[in-house]
Amino acid sequence: MKIVGQFPHQVREIENTWITLSDGCRVAARIWLPEGAEKAPVPAILEYLPYRKRDGTSVRDALTHPYFAGHGYAAIRVDMRGNGESEGIMEDEYLAQEQDDCLEVIDWLVAQPWCSGAVGIIGISWGGFNGLQVAFRQPDALKAVITLCSTDDRYADDIHYKGGAMLNENMGWSSTMLSYSSRPPDPALVGESWRETWLKRLEAEPLLIANWLKHQTRDAFWKHGSICEDYSKVDIPVLAVGGWSDAYSNAVPRMLEKLPGFRRGIIGPWLHKYPHFAVPGPAIGFLQEALRWWDQWLKGLDRSVEADPMLRVYMQASAPPKAAYRVRDGRWCAEPAWPSPNVTPKRYHLTDGTLSETPGTTGKAIIRSPETVGQAGGEYCMIWLGPEGPTDQRVDDAGSLCFDTAPLETDFEILGAAELDLELSSDRPVAHLIARLNDIAPDGTSTRITYGVLNLTHRNSHETPEALKPGQAYRISLKLDDVAYAVPEGHRIRLALSTNYWPMIWPAPEPVTLTLSTGTSTLNLPERRAEHLAKPYEPFEEAEAAPPLEKEILRPATNTRTVITDVESGLQRIEIFDDFGRDRIVELDLTTGHIARESYTIRPGDPLSARMETHWSQDLSREDWQVSTETYCTLTGDATHFHVTGRIEAYESGALIFEKDFEEAIPRNFL
Repeated sequence: MKIVGQFPHQVREIENTWITLSDGCRVAARIWLPEGAEKAPVPAILEYLPYRKRDGTSVRDALTHPYFAGHGYAAIRVDMRGNGESEGIMEDEYLAQEQDDCLEVIDWLVAQPWCSGAVGIIGISWGGFNGLQVAFRQPDALKAVITLCSTDDRYADDIHYKGGAMLNENMGWSSTMLSYSSRPPDPALVGESWRETWLKRLEAEPLLIANWLKHQTRDAFWKHGSICEDYSKVDIPVLAVGGWSDAYSNAVPRMLEKLPGFRRGIIGPWLHKYPHFAVPGPAIGFLQEALRWWDQWLKGLDRSVEADPMLRVYMQASAPPKAAYRVRDGRWCAEPAWPSPNVTPKRYHLTDGTLSETPGTTGKAIIRSPETVGQAGGEYCMIWLGPEGPTDQRVDDAGSLCFDTAPLETDFEILGAAELDLELSSDRPVAHLIARLNDIAPDGTSTRITYGVLNLTHRNSHETPEALKPGQAYRISLKLDDVAYAVPEGHRIRLALSTNYWPMIWPAPEPVTLTLSTGTSTLNLPERRAEHLAKPYEPFEEAEAAPPLEKEILRPATNTRTVITDVESGLQRIEIFDDFGRDRIVELDLTTGHIARESYTIRPGDPLSARMETHWSQDLSREDWQVSTETYCTLTGDATHFHVTGRIEAYESGALIFEKDFEEAIPRNFL
């Protein structure tokens, strides 16, 4: 990444200013302005998050927002109410209150003497979500959006549920937010009121999973904030960006197909990070791309954005399985439209352990996976830069029903979503089906290409699930996650089917046996046919960024993921330790430290033994000011209920000043 210290405009930073909302709540904003903007107003670019501008996102903010300001934009980073220095309480994610507040922030921006009246929203993850959600509300001043690693459908493609099955990330992210949101404001900015604000925040802090578990189907709770409910409401230009190593890439093709206005998409090899500093590489000149977008839609300058392909996508080359890649080999491709005219489905029949282009004889095959299948699956959402990715799939393939192609005679490029059409029956009323597509090298190593999940009680609807009738045959459709991946000549493509995927998916309440009808079940692979000898397509400039924040590293970051199996009982424990280090932000004389721990245990043959525990530690200090929090959560389940517990402990100068416990039982609803 190239660091750029000189810009066309000098940049003036306002470290903190207050925006007073109509109910009297003040939210905190950090602003970067090009010099002279009060006399020559400029468009405003807003990023609106709960993640603490003072210390939480300060590192990435320093790389990004001064760059925009240096090129003639007002860049504004706002903390939502109840977070960082902002007042008030945040009761949940993506509520109407969050959107209403953002609309007021936009009105405030437009009223500033340095703002031209045109506003754009940029954001990744939470900020990518609410950029789309605010666009859905259609404020006049909002002219364009850049959304990264986000979704158009909060039920189908967020951290809560996947294919109607519950993601354990549901608990993981709730634990993260319990820790993030329970930290105090900085007294250097808010003065003596910091302690009172902190105690009020702690007292009101929710355990979010308790609410999320009360909405196990696609009800009004999830429809709110899902722009797929009415794509026509988002009619301004949208640049949608994703990464194949991220959990949110499915939304980019959907939005390209469904949004009514001008839209473009970019999907690289990255995990859940901005593409100018994301891994795995190659990184791209994302900030230059963003400037092209803003110039076109906020300033009315012709930056040839309309000539860009509908989708610029990174075709990943085959690679040995690895928990973390620094770089993924591959190449960029251009698709003129989506769905692409370059992609056609290729059908394979599931017969006698093979994927065959011709139908075979009909038969029956059994799928009954150990509860530990999934240990090689990695994290649902790779974000922390540790060993989070899927590893060699052979350990999970051994507990799955597998179908392989013959060795490929030519390279096979997959672009889009593979789809299964299966005939099967279950011996239990609640069952899950997990499908993985793997790249099998000649030496037998198995690399996961993509995967999909379906709670079979949701086979007809995510709104109104229906129990399976044991022994009855059903036609099942299962769509796997979108992907771009080139399987080389001589390799095989494997379809692996399982009934468990722990610890990513919470298991069904009883061990399940599925009976698959072979010969009548098929797999459609989206094959991209393109001229391999064409001139290489290099659509992006070198990655650039503004100068990084100066930090003093007091404790280096470390990340580990360990699988432990008790040989006698078979009990499996997966332990994840993410020490994000302890750093001093020099310009603020502020020291921050963060440690997250997760553990998952399960006993083969007993899905009700599943247990998840989390423990987060946070600390902030400056001279004679030291505060810290410890947060704990557990999730278990019996045949009828989920059981959730949580705890917050807050310390000042090492003394416990606040404690709060949570405990709730929530009925299982076809989960």
